[in-house]
Amino acid sequence: MQEPTFLILTALAAQPLHGYGIVQAVAQLSDGEVRLRPGTLYGALDRLDQQGLIALDREEPVDGRLRRYYRLSDSGTTALAEQVEHLRRRANVAEKQLRLRPGFSGGGA
Repeated sequence: MQEPTFLILTALAAQPLHGYGIVQAVAQLSDGEVRLRPGTLYGALDRLDQQGLIALDREEPVDGRLRRYYRLSDSGTTALAEQVEHLRRRANVAEKQLRLRPGFSGGGA
């Protein structure tokens, strides 16, 4: 799973969000390292919807336009949980390898 996809699903894990809310949440979750452009976001939302990982939660009229809110589906919840476990296993392996390195004292970046 690519990082933007992971972050979009993570953003929707707690509550439904509209597009701009997702963009803000992804920026916050990534400490500003990932900034989604509208074309990228809406392409990803279409793909995730087609894959059944997210669903349209509701539409609200705002200034004469419909604001769409998306939510994480049950399949999306499962996929996100599996990815979290996958990343956790990989991080544990990396940490064990680093501890084998002479002079490594731990710590973070």
